[in-house]
Amino acid sequence: MSTDAQRQRIIDKDYKVGIIGLGYVGLPLVIAFAQKGFSVLGFDIDAQKVSRANTGQSYIQHIPDKQIKDLVDSGLFEATADFSRAAEADALLICVPTPLTLYREPDLSYVISTAESIRPHLHNEHLVILESTTYPKTTEGVLREALERDDLKAGKDFYLAYSPEREDPGNVNFSTTQIPKVVGGFDEASLVVAQALYEQIVPETVPVSSAATAEAVKLTENIFRSVNIALVNELKIIYDKMGIDIWEVIEAAKTKPFGYMPFYPGPGLGGHCIPIDPFYLTWKAREYD
Repeated sequence: MSTDAQRQRIIDKDYKVGIIGLGYVGLPLVIAFAQKGFSVLGFDIDAQKVSRANTGQSYIQHIPDKQIKDLVDSGLFEATADFSRAAEADALLICVPTPLTLYREPDLSYVISTAESIRPHLHNEHLVILESTTYPKTTEGVLREALERDDLKAGKDFYLAYSPEREDPGNVNFSTTQIPKVVGGFDEASLVVAQALYEQIVPETVPVSSAATAEAVKLTENIFRSVNIALVNELKIIYDKMGIDIWEVIEAAKTKPFGYMPFYPGPGLGGHCIPIDPFYLTWKAREYD
């Protein structure tokens, strides 16, 4: 596989991007790539989402209809529920849910079913990137095993990488194209090609030594957020009982220029995944006692 040739095709926009999962992560990625001139094919099992997207209707509150309609009208974006069309794309970015099971264990069924749907349609020099939050070694283990065929191996025939989504839906200060992208490859060639692709839509890419490291980065970010949201809520209860205003405390504390970051009481910000993600790490940690 020639990484130089792939990089040049990406730079020339002679590269079709497939986004699998057109939710709050996938749809902003569609917009980011299509607005940069890439042809984008969106995949979703929800026929209603596909239909609405193809008629220029947004189903995500902070994304206006016009953004979708302009891309559809320009011919740069099309949505489909036909996964055999994965063969048309050069890159396939997987943005599907990774919830918990009833027993608070990782549920990778959406990732696995996606891999099984696209596996028959993978071809040489395909780039597959997982964006869904998960535990370290998912990409090189579960995903790779679900994608590989006798005649197609990761690192030999197709590129495989992990780049965690960093969406904060509705945040007016930080959209997809303003947030640096962490990228980890299954091998060096996969990292080079995946990084080249993301460089077209974000201000900075942050390469790390492996896909597992990139997976750990995402968990670290979310666990940090979860712990601090929980902490400040506990502090509010305690300080209320003492007659102390938690908001005044935070405003004063955040004047310290190091060692402190403000978090505020409430139901939590950052999406439903914040309280879920710690369980992905605790589940995997059992393997290492």
